[in-house]
Amino acid sequence: MKLTDNEKREILKLIEAGKPLPDKYRFLSFDDKREEETPLYECSQGRHKVAVKAVDISGNDTMKIEEVSM
Repeated sequence: MKLTDNEKREILKLIEAGKPLPDKYRFLSFDDKREEETPLYECSQGRHKVAVKAVDISGNDTMKIEEVSM
């Protein structure tokens, strides 16, 4: 991860202020070769509820239940 001193200061300010990181910084902690895995499940057609969980680079996580149609 190659960051300039100015970029490091900007990231620290955003974290201390409790603000989200811009996209250009959000994925710096991952290797370029990372692959996202999406589990696939067979579902019957109709409406289903799914849990969507997101974790930011600070370790804060959010989960939301969404209803989807198949």
